[in-house]
Amino acid sequence: MRSTDGLLEVGFMRTVFDSLGTGVFVTDTTGLLTACNPRAAQLLGRPGEQMLGHDLHDLLHRRRDGGMVPRSECSLLAVLHSGRPAEGTEELFLRGDGSLVPVIWAATPLRHEGRSEGAVVVFHDFSLHRDAAEQTAAYLAALEGLTARLTMVAEISTVLISASDTPGMLKKLAGLLVPDMGDWAAVDLRTAEQTGEMQRVVVRTSGDQRVADALVGPLPSLPESTRSAAVQALRSAEPVVLDADTLAAEPDSPLASAHRDLFDRLGGTCAVVVPLHTRRKVFGALTVARAAPDSAYTEAEVFVLSDIGRRAGLVMEAAELFEQQRHVAETMQRQLLTPLPQVDHLSLAARYRPAESAAEIGGDWYDSFLLGDGALTMVIGDVVGHDLQAAAHMAEVRNMLRALAWDRTEPPSLIIRRLDEAMTHTSDAPMATCVFARIEGEEGGPWQLHWVNAGHPPPLLVTAEGDTRFLEAGHGPLLGLSSALHLGLGWPDARADLPPRSTLLFYTDGLVESRTRDIEAGLSALRRHAAVLADRDIEDFLDELLERIDPSGDDVALLVLRVPAAGVGAGDDEAPPQHAHNPAAPGRGAPGSRIEDSPVRDTSEPA
Repeated sequence: MRSTDGLLEVGFMRTVFDSLGTGVFVTDTTGLLTACNPRAAQLLGRPGEQMLGHDLHDLLHRRRDGGMVPRSECSLLAVLHSGRPAEGTEELFLRGDGSLVPVIWAATPLRHEGRSEGAVVVFHDFSLHRDAAEQTAAYLAALEGLTARLTMVAEISTVLISASDTPGMLKKLAGLLVPDMGDWAAVDLRTAEQTGEMQRVVVRTSGDQRVADALVGPLPSLPESTRSAAVQALRSAEPVVLDADTLAAEPDSPLASAHRDLFDRLGGTCAVVVPLHTRRKVFGALTVARAAPDSAYTEAEVFVLSDIGRRAGLVMEAAELFEQQRHVAETMQRQLLTPLPQVDHLSLAARYRPAESAAEIGGDWYDSFLLGDGALTMVIGDVVGHDLQAAAHMAEVRNMLRALAWDRTEPPSLIIRRLDEAMTHTSDAPMATCVFARIEGEEGGPWQLHWVNAGHPPPLLVTAEGDTRFLEAGHGPLLGLSSALHLGLGWPDARADLPPRSTLLFYTDGLVESRTRDIEAGLSALRRHAAVLADRDIEDFLDELLERIDPSGDDVALLVLRVPAAGVGAGDDEAPPQHAHNPAAPGRGAPGSRIEDSPVRDTSEPA
């Protein structure tokens, strides 16, 4: 019975041995193969019976070049000598067809009744695992490269979005591309579209930057026709890849020669030229080059550079439109700020400072004119909005006020009421704030201010001694609120005496309010600085006031009146000198009036 059980057990173990999904060898104490399972024969492409009796090491173990591994270095045979298990990866076994198969293996000494009988070697084809590992490594490397490119594009996008000027943006752009995308980068721009004039605005290199800086400057004009691949990028709005053969071609125009000079001075075996463009216009070209031998740009890298060129072009187009809008708005707004009258030694001066952003050009205005009864008006206002349309609405409201007021002797409140009705029923102008005032008095004084305030910051009165107070009376709702009159709201008339040699300041909220300062703090600062400047000439008063407060963000309009000393009248020798009107004089818009230059760009002054 036991004999039968033993036979059954042996048969069962043989079935297990033959059915294992991994290769199994059994060797004797000298390394000769005494058994192998079908999976081992399949993995090695050799019949099992042909391997039996052969030395495992001599038959199968090989180096990567196919040569024999020295027997002394065979880690599998070491198990027979040490008597200790061992394992390893990427040993190479010789297949029947002469190819090599990497294996992962484990060897265990075979002992029976206390005696060493040889070793059992279990192995598996490692090529699938290795291929998967290599694919994973390649995937991770590609992912890492993509992440690096996306990070670079994100950094470049941040630079493009936050750029305040085109030259600065292009310098930062070139700096981000070197050395990640090339050993040097250059940007050539079209400076005059009609004549094809060109300018190299930046060259950035990982080498000697002084050599690169010497290449910046005017370039030959864009030729009518050219075979140059680099110059073609400016005409076709398509990226151009330059290889060694293309770079070796002779330039066929002065501009192509100037482009070739980059490679002569900075080196380069390959390059990509991408246009800086939009659908409407090509602004210039970006060249990125590598100097290492046998280097080349991949299709993905060309795509990334092309996308960067397109993004830069969009920013340049936006900057161009930005400046065009700013110029139109400033010109429109400045031309509406008319010369100031000079009456009975009442000295007037004004300032207008545009906003720092073209998007902030808006509805601030000042005005002063004589009414039909000889009274002098002072007006300061602000139409809601910060764009070109706001400037247009400002012009509309200003002209309506002039038309409604000039021939009337009625109180300011009635003028403002008519203006509100006109805005509500005949205009699409939005809400607006305004202070409208009459300066009343006879020659030699005394003088009195008669005014209404439609939702505007209060005028500031500064005495000759430096005492200050805001004229809070006369306050009513904003203009353009059609419901104001229906709700019983109105604009009460207010009066105040203007002491001799006092200064009356009208201003818009950009002077006292900003994103970093609330209006209460701004009003307090205005009052403090105006008190210190009370004895200054009104021109200096305004200049010093703007310098001390240094408003930023919104546009600012200022209108100031200086009352003469008591008893001073027309023809009086003690009268302060008046400025002669000179339309050609820079910085002067009228007698006693100056329109300040934009803090962002120079603009012409109104005549």
